[in-house]
Amino acid sequence: MKRLLAAAWLAACPVSSTGAQTAPPYPAITIPLKLDQVPGKPIWYSTGSPGIPGKDNEGNTSNAGFVVTSDGVVVFDALGTPSHGWALLQEIRRRTDQKIRYVVASHYHADHIYGLQAFRDHTDALIVAQERSGEYKDNDGIADEKASQRLDQRRNALYPWIDGNTRVVPPDITFRERMTVALGDRRLTLFFAGPAHSSSDMMMMVEPDGVLFAGDIVQNGRIPFMNSDDVSTTQWLEALGEVEKLDPKVVIPGHGRALTEASQAIAFTRDYIRYLRGTMAAAVQDWTDFDVAYGQADWSKYRDFPAFASNNRGNAYRIFLELEQSQFKAVKP
Repeated sequence: MKRLLAAAWLAACPVSSTGAQTAPPYPAITIPLKLDQVPGKPIWYSTGSPGIPGKDNEGNTSNAGFVVTSDGVVVFDALGTPSHGWALLQEIRRRTDQKIRYVVASHYHADHIYGLQAFRDHTDALIVAQERSGEYKDNDGIADEKASQRLDQRRNALYPWIDGNTRVVPPDITFRERMTVALGDRRLTLFFAGPAHSSSDMMMMVEPDGVLFAGDIVQNGRIPFMNSDDVSTTQWLEALGEVEKLDPKVVIPGHGRALTEASQAIAFTRDYIRYLRGTMAAAVQDWTDFDVAYGQADWSKYRDFPAFASNNRGNAYRIFLELEQSQFKAVKP
């Protein structure tokens, strides 16, 4: 075990100009990032563990990626700890010496943004996010997750990779509906897709490659988190429809493996949302108590998927409230 930890530490260490290993600036990870390349394209992505952040996966549960253009690098998401952000930075450096120009944050949830600290501390890259990312702050009572509370939780659950030095890094540039980055031989279009999974969901289309970084709008083979005041399953379904209309050649989701068929990529998330909505709509229509409705529902199709135990009941309750509220609005004189 000690040999494995030492090997992982050495792999994470940058090499100085003299050839000597130097210590990484954050606690070293022992589970290396898994990177894949989009075939024939200068685009790479990391696929995280399908579970929820914990010691078993060292907090690496989301996906991230980067695009190498003829005039610099654009990174999409930064993973769930500064240590993983640093590891992603080292993977970029192994593949190119191009300057990192932008880091795009798909949305401000902890598992996607704590790695921004590594890019803020060790590059000149500009961090880009949708403008509602500014709601991610300590004192906002209806934010997706209160920043200070989530950071405290992660410091306990993910120490030493999240510790007293970990901080939330705000964006340098924000946009409302759409932003286009023309960089070298690539054109990257950023789309606001929320509020759906969060208040600040966005996606990034890379042309001429036809590769879509979908963020958490698309989650493949994992029960998504929906138990937030900012979740709108109606808008989420619309955003999934937009993915299908874009007809990308490759979809890289926020969680789960990449797929080459848009309809296949969105199928799991869309089917899950529709099933929840259908089940809870029947309960709301019949004035059935939520606990009774949840207990009577057939969850066998989803029970064995990652994050079911942690997310499903809260998701169902959030949708129950969403549909109940919409019904009251419909009957209001």
